[in-house]
Amino acid sequence: RDQWQAMGVNDLYQVSTAEKHLREIINRRHMENGVYMINPETITLGHDVIIEPSATILPNTTITGKSIIKAGATIGPNTEIHNSVISDNTTIKHSLVFNSFVDQDSVVGPFSHLRDRASIGPNNRIGNFVEIKNSTTGTQTKASHLSYIGDATVGSRVNFGSGSITVNYDGVQKHETIIGDDVFVGCNVNIVAPLKIADQVFIAAGSTVTKDIPKGSLSIARSRQINKEDYYSHYINRNLGSLKHLKKPNK
Repeated sequence: RDQWQAMGVNDLYQVSTAEKHLREIINRRHMENGVYMINPETITLGHDVIIEPSATILPNTTITGKSIIKAGATIGPNTEIHNSVISDNTTIKHSLVFNSFVDQDSVVGPFSHLRDRASIGPNNRIGNFVEIKNSTTGTQTKASHLSYIGDATVGSRVNFGSGSITVNYDGVQKHETIIGDDVFVGCNVNIVAPLKIADQVFIAAGSTVTKDIPKGSLSIARSRQINKEDYYSHYINRNLGSLKHLKKPNK
């Protein structure tokens, strides 16, 4: 049964065959130690990866480098983790985690990207199409969809609305954003670093924030809405010849 150890590795097919045997050995060792794997033939684990008993690894997952997966964590499916620590009872699904740390009881994914020393606090929710780079978050912070958090220090119980981002790069260098506790960031908010947002702040949806915000404030940084009544009628009547496809307004 150990004949493969003496096999030649002279072409890419033989490389693939040798890699398959090594994967089987590594995966079997982890399963015998109490790690639950579904479809282990689709799972690739690096030699130095540490996985604690009662962790679950789902199909099409790759874990490499000095990664550590703690007890009760669920990784995958379709996930890649490199040189990262995933704490107890955390779920990572359909996501990329590189050189980062995720604290316990957090959920990351689907389609999240953590990189460059991202440090996610306990009981966080990092959701669909969220990228976090070189940033830290406190307890119970949420970025559920379509956000970018870069070079930021974020407190606890912060909520990032859909489309909110930290604007950290001016074309020459990166700048830091500091966000306190209990901050609500509305949808499509641009936080232009460097700046500091204190505790207990609300930022209105659609704002572009360029100045520090003091504690307990509501920040609104957007142009005032103007509704021009009867504009549709005037526009159609003025351009009737070239807009025949549009419905004429009722009189």
